[in-house]
Amino acid sequence: MTVLSVAYPLAPVRDDTAGGAEQVLAMLDRALTNAGHHSVVVAAEGSRVAGTLVATPRADGTLDKQAEWKAQAAHRNAIERALQRWPVDLIHFHGQDFAAYQPARSVPAVVTLHVPRAWYGAELPEQRPEAHFVCVSEAQRQTWPQDFRISAVIENGVDANAMGTRVSKRRFALWLGRVSPEKGTAIALDAAQMAGTALLVAGEVYAYEAHKRYFQAEVLPRLNSGAGRFIGPAGFARKRRLLTAARCLVITSQAEETSSLVAMEALACGTPVVTFPAGALRSIVEHGRTGFVASTVEQMAEGIRCADEIDPAVCRAEARERFPAARMAARYVELYAAVARRAVRWTA
Repeated sequence: MTVLSVAYPLAPVRDDTAGGAEQVLAMLDRALTNAGHHSVVVAAEGSRVAGTLVATPRADGTLDKQAEWKAQAAHRNAIERALQRWPVDLIHFHGQDFAAYQPARSVPAVVTLHVPRAWYGAELPEQRPEAHFVCVSEAQRQTWPQDFRISAVIENGVDANAMGTRVSKRRFALWLGRVSPEKGTAIALDAAQMAGTALLVAGEVYAYEAHKRYFQAEVLPRLNSGAGRFIGPAGFARKRRLLTAARCLVITSQAEETSSLVAMEALACGTPVVTFPAGALRSIVEHGRTGFVASTVEQMAEGIRCADEIDPAVCRAEARERFPAARMAARYVELYAAVARRAVRWTA
């Protein structure tokens, strides 16, 4: 098969990116390539893929509406070029704004709904006959109307073998991800300070105005008061060391998470997760066994204090059994084949 994967225009695709959608795309690209399929990826400059990259200009400066529109136009052109050059069996869209660059012509498509239902706006995405929608968890599926056609629920996965490293446990707690209001970084600093535990904040402040304001107004004052330490973005090797060494991973999402790759990665590293019950996190973390699910900041602080009661071996076993990347990739490839069989291959 030839699969054309299309990333969110403003985020490069790499294994070490903070975005879950981009990480999933990278895993599928690698799985397709290793299986002998042709993987073509439309993504921003700076992306690293196993297959063939069709790069679009990376946005510079503030990531506002104008930058988004410009990036979407570049994606539309790149998709047209790819369709003209290769015999594409189907397109797999990963961006929440996929409708802005979905081809007018009828091309078989898979659309993974990576983000919460509310983020798609008041209007439901158009259900064109050639589009097959995928949820990434049963919890996410429950948030979509019953009459909205979901073709499959395919849970995200992680490569537990790749997460293995010989690093000893240390006393710090870890927060890892995009520094933004919906991720609640400041809440994690409050909880860790309440628990009397050092918190490392590993992540990136993207050039969205709301993210920069949040960092300046809410996160930076807490860091300056000694509530924790900001260490910036973490590439894959550094992320693996941090997740393995941490006493726990703290997740303070204020959104109904559709999944959580970072929670799965922490468990694969033998590290418990202390989290709010946000969307799919309720089912990813088993309270008292692989971490603690807290309803308040006070409960989160208590979970951080009690993290060393959780057995790292249980966390690792749970990740291997429940969240294998190979199973996720196999299910997508099965869906690709089924979608491609029902349609005539697109050729220019």
